Amino acid sequence: QSQQINPKFQKDAIAALLALPAQMERAFGLEQHIKDLSEQFAYKQHALFLGRGDQYPLAMEGALKLKEISYIHAEAYAAGELKHGPLALIDADIPVVVVAPNNDLLDKLKSNIEEVRARGSIMYVFADSDDQFKSEEGLEVVNMAHANPLVAPMLFIIPLQFLSYYVALVKGTDVDQPRNLAKSVTVE
Repeated sequence: QSQQINPKFQKDAIAALLALPAQMERAFGLEQHIKDLSEQFAYKQHALFLGRGDQYPLAMEGALKLKEISYIHAEAYAAGELKHGPLALIDADIPVVVVAPNNDLLDKLKSNIEEVRARGSIMYVFADSDDQFKSEEGLEVVNMAHANPLVAPMLFIIPLQFLSYYVALVKGTDVDQPRNLAKSVTVE
């Protein structure tokens, strides 16, 4: 017995994929903003990346790329686990990058953001809704276009990759040949 695809899901998925090229162009348009942010970020020793739900893997990828090419110690945490250790590490010297799409977990994520801000950390919030966050002292907001959750990871990863890339350039590391990393996998 074959399963039918939900027609509404199918229609939404097709619309999301059709909108993706224009949304990616807008995400690439954030390059200069991210480049400017990288100046403040580049000489930190540690960084924390937060995401909730489906955004946690994006936070992990952002932390991984920052480690690989800029050599800044970076960790990713599921924002809901913040109180179980990482909150104790946060201070003004540890920037916190937050992946914050406007979804059903946003209110809980806002609570996490306030906890981090109360400890004096500089925060970089990648948000897809202008009315949810405003840039202010200690809180840099990178406004992304709102996207269907099916394609949002493809959009949010673009500025996270730019951040790692430009931080590495500011630091003068070789982004094409990161130290201690193999560029290919060989099998014996």
